[in-house]
Amino acid sequence: MTSFRFGRFGRLLGALAAALLLCAFAAQTAQAAKMETLEIVTRTGVHVFSVEIATTEQERETGLMYRKQLPEGQGMLFDFRPEQPVSMWMKNTYIPLDMIFISADGRILRIAENTEPLSTKIIASGGPVTGVLEVVGGTAKKLGIAAGDRVGHPLFKGR
Repeated sequence: MTSFRFGRFGRLLGALAAALLLCAFAAQTAQAAKMETLEIVTRTGVHVFSVEIATTEQERETGLMYRKQLPEGQGMLFDFRPEQPVSMWMKNTYIPLDMIFISADGRILRIAENTEPLSTKIIASGGPVTGVLEVVGGTAKKLGIAAGDRVGHPLFKGR
């Protein structure tokens, strides 16, 4: 009888371990699959970022939601081709972000700095853009990134 209970307990532990592995795998795959390098040329120099690329509708909808941290120098680039006005929000996003709205020619159109975590307030691009770069809040100010600066990445024609 004891071994039967142990057997059931063992199966329960095995099922629990499998469920935890599945959750860990799902959390890992929640990140966009592709990482690329992106450069921003400012008055203070060239700043290089390692970015996840969000190209599918699901990747764009999820973005950086549910993440508890984002290292400096990393971010997410949203591909909104063809160029169009876009709106973002911070629902289910725990990290304050700088949203950098980028035109098709690679020029920064607008920056929404230190966006409010978990807010459903709409953040508009202010005109047509091809991409939006999200980085840790305060990055734009810290590095001197401003509207009009140029972004170097294959998504943009001006590279």
